[in-house]
Amino acid sequence: MKKLTYFTFTLFSVFSFAQEVPQERIRTVLSTLASDEMKGREIGTQENDNAANYIAKLFQENNLDYCTGNSYLVPFDYKGKTAYNVCGVKKGKTDKYLGFSGHFDHIGTSNNPKDNIYNGADDDASGITTLVGIADYFKNKKPEFSMVFMAFNGEEKGMLGSRAISTDKNLDNIYNSMTALFNFEMVATESAFGKNALFMTGDEFSDLDELFNKNAVNGLKVNPDPYAAQQLFYRSDNVSFVKKKIIAHSFSTVDMTKATHYHQESDDVYVVDFANLTQIINNFGKTLDKLSPKNFAPKYNDKVKF
Repeated sequence: MKKLTYFTFTLFSVFSFAQEVPQERIRTVLSTLASDEMKGREIGTQENDNAANYIAKLFQENNLDYCTGNSYLVPFDYKGKTAYNVCGVKKGKTDKYLGFSGHFDHIGTSNNPKDNIYNGADDDASGITTLVGIADYFKNKKPEFSMVFMAFNGEEKGMLGSRAISTDKNLDNIYNSMTALFNFEMVATESAFGKNALFMTGDEFSDLDELFNKNAVNGLKVNPDPYAAQQLFYRSDNVSFVKKKIIAHSFSTVDMTKATHYHQESDDVYVVDFANLTQIINNFGKTLDKLSPKNFAPKYNDKVKF
């Protein structure tokens, strides 16, 4: 009997460990996107296309379905050229969707003779790594919610990619069933609230954070936006979906009082707290695993401006 109990416990331990996304995976994804070879991932460049294709490869590894057509790459026009968003779907037990997004473009290169690449490790390779990590977490699981993963392009030029894909009629079947969108924007560093903590832009406009925190595991917490005066809610890709009256907020850890790397060549992998980011991704996944349409149906209040 003791042997059987030990064997059962061992299997449980292996299963529990197996569902954790390893830190090395997080490091690999983020470091690839923020590498010098990506040359700052500016929209309209070959390196930007390379980043899109790399994300599509990650989506394929996670066995995601296409959002539309026969590719994860969803084209849109940028100055007469074709640029791409990247989109993949994980079917859950219900037809209600949760969305996870971030932008993969950054601002390219500079004339700085010491370091001329805006690597964008925090902004926003970290956000893309977070949504990929969540897809990793659910690779061999079937969540209550279906999930759509969207990597936006052209955020730095005025949220061009999220505007394009949010108005794509081919995705209306997803949007019409979307309960909420989690947009990850700069999550590479420890927040002003400490480790294992994020803040949510526009927290005064919906009860998403309250419902999420009720189910949060291992001390993970979504805090109110400490920079509300900067109106970040209306300045990131989530706003493209707010306009569709979809519950959509951005989630971040950036301490705006200390973020000297913002839009600087110094936004490189050395600013990333990989242990903290990995902890957040795994705890986010475990919390999402507890959510269902029965306990998670956030609503806007009358303060939000569509």
